[in-house]
Amino acid sequence: MTISVLGVDLGGTKIAAALVTADGVPGPVLTVPTPAHDGPAAILDAVAGLARAVVADAVASAGAAGAPVPGVGAVGIGTAGVVDVGRGVIVSSTDALTGWAGTEVAAGVRVRLAGASGFGGAADGEDRGSSGALPVFVENDVDAHAAGEAWLGAAAGASSALMVAVGTGVGASVVLAGRPLRGAHHVAGEMGHLPIGGADGLRCSCGRPGHLESIGSGPALHRLYRARGGDAAALDTRDVVARASAGEALALRVVEESASAVGRAIAAVVTVLDPAVVVVGGGLAGAGPVWWEPMERALRAEVIDVLADVPLVPAALGGTAAIVGAARGAWALLDPSDVEE
Repeated sequence: MTISVLGVDLGGTKIAAALVTADGVPGPVLTVPTPAHDGPAAILDAVAGLARAVVADAVASAGAAGAPVPGVGAVGIGTAGVVDVGRGVIVSSTDALTGWAGTEVAAGVRVRLAGASGFGGAADGEDRGSSGALPVFVENDVDAHAAGEAWLGAAAGASSALMVAVGTGVGASVVLAGRPLRGAHHVAGEMGHLPIGGADGLRCSCGRPGHLESIGSGPALHRLYRARGGDAAALDTRDVVARASAGEALALRVVEESASAVGRAIAAVVTVLDPAVVVVGGGLAGAGPVWWEPMERALRAEVIDVLADVPLVPAALGGTAAIVGAARGAWALLDPSDVEE
C-alpha cells in the first residue's frame, strides 16, 4: 500500500478533492456541488462521500494498472470561514454556508470516515493525542491556497508572501517561512474587511459598510455596474468584465474602480508587512489586463519608494492550489517535526 493524504477544497458552490503525494503532486480531482444551505451535517456528509469516492476511484485505477493500492494517512481541508486550526472548528462564517459557524469540521469528518475502506490512522498511530484516529487538518480556504502557492507555486522559496484571492469575496493570507500566519483570533490576513476609500455606504458581507469586499469582490463589481445604470443584460461579473474588455465605457470605469480599490488595499498591507512577494489569484485575477493593470497601477502609486519594485505575480497552481495547500497541513500531522504550532 502507498500512503497519500486527501486534500479537500470546500467552497460555497463546490467541493473538490484529490489524493496528494508527499511531494505535492495531486491525483485526479473529483468534485461535487456543495449543499451550502442544507446545514453543516449535509456539508460534512458531502465531504465524506466525496472522500470515499476519490479513494474508490484511485483503488480502481491502481488495480487496472497493477499498481500498489493507495491508502489515506490523513485528510486536509481548506474551507470557507474563520477556522481555529488547532481544534478544526469554524469560529465564524458568512451565510455562504448556512449555519457553518461553530461546526466541528475535523471531528465530523473523522467520525464519518471511521472504518471506511482505504482510510487509516497516522503513521505513528496518533492524531494529536487521539490514539488510532484519522488525522484531519482544517484551515481557511485562502490560507490553504496560500500554503499551496508557498509550497510549490508562485511563492515557492520566498521567505514571506502576501497571498490575495479576489473572486466571490476578497481574501488574503500572510505566509511566513512557508506557513500561513493565523493570528490571535484566527483572522490574520482578512484583508477583505479593511476600510477602503470608495466603498463608503456599500455594505460588506460581514454586515458593516465601507470594507474592501463591498467594492473589490466579483459580485460587488457587478452590483456597482448595475447601480450605475449598466445594461441589465449583463447577468454577472464575467459579463461586465467582457464588456470592459470590449471597450464599453461604463464597464471600464467600474472595473477600474473596483480593481484600484484592491490595489490600494494591497499597498496598505504591503507597507505594513514588507513581504518578499505578493501573489494574486482568484477569478478576477484571471480576468486579464482590464482588471490587472489598474490594480497594479493603484498599488504602485501608493507604496513608498523602497517598496516600489515589490514582486507582484499571478497565482500559479490554479484550481488545485487549496487542495495542495490543505494536503501540506495533513502531511504535517503525519510528521510531528513539521506540525504547526
